[in-house]
Amino acid sequence: MSLKAVEMPHAAEEHKRNPGFDLDLGWLRHVRMNRSALERRAATIGTRRSVKKQWQAAWLLHAITNIDLTTLNGDDSKGRVERLCAKARQPVRTDILTALGVEDLGITPGAVCVYHNFVADAVAALEGTNIPVAAVSTGFPAGLTPLATRIAEIEASVKAGAKEIDIVIERHQVLTQDWQGLYDQVKAFRAACGEAHLKTILGTGELATQTNVAKASLVCMMAGADFIKTSTGKEKVNADLVTSLSMIRMIRWFHEETGIEIGYKPAGGISKAKDAITYLAMMKDELGNQWLSPHLFRFGASSLLNDIERQLEHNVTGRYAADYRQPLV
Repeated sequence: MSLKAVEMPHAAEEHKRNPGFDLDLGWLRHVRMNRSALERRAATIGTRRSVKKQWQAAWLLHAITNIDLTTLNGDDSKGRVERLCAKARQPVRTDILTALGVEDLGITPGAVCVYHNFVADAVAALEGTNIPVAAVSTGFPAGLTPLATRIAEIEASVKAGAKEIDIVIERHQVLTQDWQGLYDQVKAFRAACGEAHLKTILGTGELATQTNVAKASLVCMMAGADFIKTSTGKEKVNADLVTSLSMIRMIRWFHEETGIEIGYKPAGGISKAKDAITYLAMMKDELGNQWLSPHLFRFGASSLLNDIERQLEHNVTGRYAADYRQPLV
């Protein structure tokens, strides 16, 4: 059975960009997160449904379109970035796509994410595709360089061709409840982005409580963030389902109050195909089908694609390939 006959998650139409709103401290005072309730809900997400065979393959193919294919290592080089971009152009082997009957769907990841220094290299390597380049700017991963330096880095990344900017907030502003300071910085970053979309990285593993995570999410959305993102991938604790629920429920509340759809990006530690399906199921259940679109949902991942390709090959052949059969970089 061709996967073209299987219902796959549909991409949403282009949504209205977040214009930003005034900081509403009264709204923040109403934010309270019940960690025990979040943990109970998170424990059921992966057990409530099961997708198998061609339906599983369809969901995994869709998951590829939600990946920000990423390299953020200290030993990154132009060659590594070019290899990553080559993988982005052809994320799954042609023989697997042909066997699944989807070789003409043009499946590619949501973006390629690199350090600012490699933006121009990635843009050149992806020329002729519709794959955007995302840059981690603003003193990634700590976000503690001078404000003027961080804003200049955003402007330089945009000038080099980045269409998306992943910024990091100063976590101490959340821990000390300096909501005005956080709002002002994110608003300045949004202005520096211009037409490029802004993803705000909260560093949730360093924010102490789920209420802090929720409040930081809300402030960043008020300031004009197009996406909110869990982690840099460098913290001790990165993306998990409990924190994801805190953040996407703020996205839902924000949408109910403003009519604006904000994207969500879990990052760090998501490396298995089954985890990708669990996150997609969570987004579908909590926010609806439109949030399955790459305009509104991304994985920040470097090795997730490897496992997805292995699972797709298993769907075709009945055997699992060794990891080296799908080298990423």
